[in-house]
Amino acid sequence: MLVLSSLVLASAANASQLIDRDAKGVKLAVNAKGEALLNYTAAGKVKHVLAWGAVNAIAPTRSRAQLALSLDYSGGYGKYKQDYWKTFKSTCKAYDGPPLAWKVTACTASDGSYWALQEWQRMLPNYGLAPSATQAVWELRLSHWTGDLPVLSISTDWAWHQWEHLYGTLTYGDSPVFGFKSTAAGVPLDTFGRNIYVDTLNSSYGSGWKRENSFLTHTSTGVFCYSFNPHGSHPAGNGAQYRATVEGPGVTPDVMWSGASPGAFDKAADLLANDTIRGLGDTQCKAN
Repeated sequence: MLVLSSLVLASAANASQLIDRDAKGVKLAVNAKGEALLNYTAAGKVKHVLAWGAVNAIAPTRSRAQLALSLDYSGGYGKYKQDYWKTFKSTCKAYDGPPLAWKVTACTASDGSYWALQEWQRMLPNYGLAPSATQAVWELRLSHWTGDLPVLSISTDWAWHQWEHLYGTLTYGDSPVFGFKSTAAGVPLDTFGRNIYVDTLNSSYGSGWKRENSFLTHTSTGVFCYSFNPHGSHPAGNGAQYRATVEGPGVTPDVMWSGASPGAFDKAADLLANDTIRGLGDTQCKAN
């Protein structure tokens, strides 16, 4: 049995590389200079956004900020003093990188790096509540990377022999992904912190996918754990399946995990999970 210990919960977190909201007709182009041009419509206006200047991510550190792309929403006018988007020549080829969750479009640049646009509903309210128009927006996100994706590893078991439970790690390369500062509600206060956003399918909240909660990866370890027990007046959000999405560190893609409910309590399986959680070396997620 795994017990949730001092877990910080959150309803929102800082965006990694947010471009816009509820975008339509999204197109991606990348030139030989390593600049990306995004063309789309949002809020009834045609947008041309130029992006450049970063790839991948650095490991968490207190000495500098995480990597981020430079963005010019004038379509290049601010950078080049002209309507750059009108003469932009793309050299990007068909995408041949790893599978992406929430993919809108992606391509392989002439230098072999990957650019991608993803879109998902990060701001949904917790515990299956009906979202407002602001909370229901689909956020358009841009990434630029080489090599492997961040890894969101999650397992299921039970807490206190009754509540369905998730635990796992977020890593990039050889390093755990975590931040150093956050609010009491779990909102990151630096550019490294990341929240895991968990959805539940066909649960006590109703049919379809509903947001269960979001929570921070733990400082130093990148470990997290979460129990589907009742929260105040909200019932336990046990579902048939679960999925979790997290913003990639730096300008790497957002990644998603999905898996089935662990079902009825299984003592032998729970004991094995206890051994696994002990091996993670995290003091906030404890095995009993």
